[in-house]
Amino acid sequence: MNKEPGRPLSPVIRPIKESEWPQWVEMDEEAFVEDSSGPRADRFKATVEFDRFLGAFEGDRLVGSTGGLSFTMTVPGGPRRVCGVTVVAVAPSHRRQGIMSGLMRRQLADLHENGEAIAVLYASEAGIYGRFGYGRAVDNLFFRIPKRGSEFARHAPEDPSLRLRVVRPSAARGDIEKVFDAVLTTRPGLYARSEARWNLVLADDEIARRGATSQRCVIAEDETGPRGYALFRIRPSFTDHDVPDGELLLSELFGLDPAAYALLWRHVLDRDLCSRVYAWNRPSDDPIMHLLAEPRLLNAGWLDEMWVRVVDAGRALPDRAYAAPVDVVIDLEDTVCPWNAGRWRLSADTSGATFERTTEAADLELPVSVLGAAYLGGRTLGAYEAAGVIREARPGAVRALSAAMSWDTKPWGGLIF
Repeated sequence: MNKEPGRPLSPVIRPIKESEWPQWVEMDEEAFVEDSSGPRADRFKATVEFDRFLGAFEGDRLVGSTGGLSFTMTVPGGPRRVCGVTVVAVAPSHRRQGIMSGLMRRQLADLHENGEAIAVLYASEAGIYGRFGYGRAVDNLFFRIPKRGSEFARHAPEDPSLRLRVVRPSAARGDIEKVFDAVLTTRPGLYARSEARWNLVLADDEIARRGATSQRCVIAEDETGPRGYALFRIRPSFTDHDVPDGELLLSELFGLDPAAYALLWRHVLDRDLCSRVYAWNRPSDDPIMHLLAEPRLLNAGWLDEMWVRVVDAGRALPDRAYAAPVDVVIDLEDTVCPWNAGRWRLSADTSGATFERTTEAADLELPVSVLGAAYLGGRTLGAYEAAGVIREARPGAVRALSAAMSWDTKPWGGLIF
């Protein structure tokens, strides 16, 4: 490692060794301003693939990191292999020195070399990752629903064969996993959960509770087995006049059919000693928006959820399904992954697709971040054109590509990794 007079050491980027885990935890706590040691760190460590976690080192000192997790994620067309990028961090003492840029570029090069076409991440700050070619692909909603006035519309589905079972999550883990595995392929963005990932979801120590109660679970079932579940905690409270004013914190709710879904929502909305439900991460097309008789009481807020990076366009574009025919030549801009840059012809219909190099004139020009934003089917492209991000050379090309890449239902990852 060389050092010019007056300049800091240039960090070496390499995989983190398991023996360096305590140092990683210490840096993570500083970078994300939270306590992540103890049981919480142990649970996360069980998900870590050390050969896919890169560290930036000054000598033996860890000053930055980025991790990669091997996932099988649903995309339009079915389950595909993706890399879940996580814990991108730089020590506060080493900000603005190009360390993050070095880590992100190295990670993308490694993914390309390993034949991985797609990377996905959750951003702690939304303004960071666009410069590395990630596109905002998924939105989510949060709801603050008051119990008073939360009646359902008349069309809300019912099934008299359904019953509810309130149970500790640890006693119903098999049923919970069965329901989740059944819904996994129904929505782009959902990803298969390992045993270690489920351990994180169902963790119930004081660190996981964060001042709320232990985790609760309710199962919707009939004689054939489970048809849905909800996971939640309650933050109990009473007014000065001893009126119950608790808040139910909904973390997950999945149903295999409309009736099970509606019954689970009805249960959490009617929970005793609670005056409202806070659901902090729900899909942008959540059916609850069409169940409440007064939808304004959702008090919905809108946030970015998952970001997608097309690492290898030549692999990624023909590896997903398309909702409509399209034949366009794309001039793709990518300064971080130069193997993607240049003109490509996308020819696709509902039976398959090709994405090949071409010398033909481009129908439109766009940055790789837009392909990432549209990849899971949740982002239309007209607004990008209106904002000057996409430049159209052939009239109708943007609309055709947007229609082909769209998908129903909307994408949603549902669980930060």
